[in-house]
Amino acid sequence: MSMKVEKTENKNEVKLVFCIEAAKFEEAMKKVYVKNAKYFNIPGFRKGKAPYQIAERYYGAQIFYEDAFNEVAEEEFEKGLKENNIIAVSKPDVDIEQMEKGKDLKFTAIVQTKPEVTLGKYKGIELKKIEYTVKNEDIDHELSHMQERNARLINVTDRAVEKGDTTIIDFEGFKDGVPFEGGKAENHELVIGSNTFIPGFEDQIIGMKIDEEKEIQVTFPKEYFSKDLAGKETTFKVKLHEIKKKELPTLDDEFAKDVSEFDTLKELKASIKEKLEKENEQKAKYETEDEAIKVVCDNTEIEIPSGMIDTEVDNKIHELEHRLSYQGLSFDMYLQMMNKTEGEIRKELSEQAEKDVKARLVIEAIIKAEKIEADDMAIQEKLEEMAKTYGNQVEELGKNENLVEYIKESIKSEKAIQFIVENAKIK
Repeated sequence: MSMKVEKTENKNEVKLVFCIEAAKFEEAMKKVYVKNAKYFNIPGFRKGKAPYQIAERYYGAQIFYEDAFNEVAEEEFEKGLKENNIIAVSKPDVDIEQMEKGKDLKFTAIVQTKPEVTLGKYKGIELKKIEYTVKNEDIDHELSHMQERNARLINVTDRAVEKGDTTIIDFEGFKDGVPFEGGKAENHELVIGSNTFIPGFEDQIIGMKIDEEKEIQVTFPKEYFSKDLAGKETTFKVKLHEIKKKELPTLDDEFAKDVSEFDTLKELKASIKEKLEKENEQKAKYETEDEAIKVVCDNTEIEIPSGMIDTEVDNKIHELEHRLSYQGLSFDMYLQMMNKTEGEIRKELSEQAEKDVKARLVIEAIIKAEKIEADDMAIQEKLEEMAKTYGNQVEELGKNENLVEYIKESIKSEKAIQFIVENAKIK
């Protein structure tokens, strides 16, 4: 096999020219036949038992070309990248120039390559000091949430529905006088003011009394996921069964004992303050780091190949699909609900993807420039954290070379960001 590398007219792009011996290509054709022999049915032979030469004469050699090309080309392509220290960041654009039995296989593959980064200013950058203080209203806000979580619902029988009440209702929806699918429920719990139903529906429940029946007119949002209902006027027949209101516990020492490990409300407030201060410290740290990375990236010019951005968008879509799966949704269902195409979603993600790729390249360049390494103790600490989280043995995780390499790179990235912040001028 021979291969040469040529520059193209585009920056961060190379053309690999391959020539693979005819004998090697024919050997790949035979391998393909052996792998797929069970699918070939030739008269006079049991299925999958005919010799390669017979199958070739019966079907024609061309039937093996595509699979044989994939068999041999991928291996030679990866080998060519490795031997020439080329880091490809895009899928190869392949052009087959000659593919025929008895002749050398000739093809080219154009790939985008990882760009060189010439760092701008990253030491002594100016950053504004980010600081958050815990106020009394922050503590009160946290306490109110604790009250809400520990509230109890009590039945109301002497008045009509008010905003904030929890109601138990039956309803059925009609469009043009005809019931529509998914528009009916019995003993449905609805918190008035939660904005979880169709806009305008909850407001019209206000004022209803127990056992009252009412017709409610609403218009579905134009972007509603069901095209049959999107933007359409509908009528709901509603019957109210129950009204409940929240009764909040009193904020006193007894409340503190019930909801926490503390004996007094004063101690509980002090604990909340300490927790919020720690959260504020972390928030300020992350925001300072984000701003530091942004400033350094703004100081650095990089021509990022489109393939890197496309790959990052692919990763973001895979992450989105993963999150959706936990909600019982598919990506297609999500597109329908958002009333968008995959192309529109990809376009929306591409701007952030470009920023993320640039930040990663800049951090990698700083790691290289400052000779930042991950020490064994830091790696061990990360492995122990993961072992606790996932219930694994540290030794077992340590045998996973890909995981250890990922941890190493994460630690180096963290150190690089810390280096930028520590060397910054904080105003």
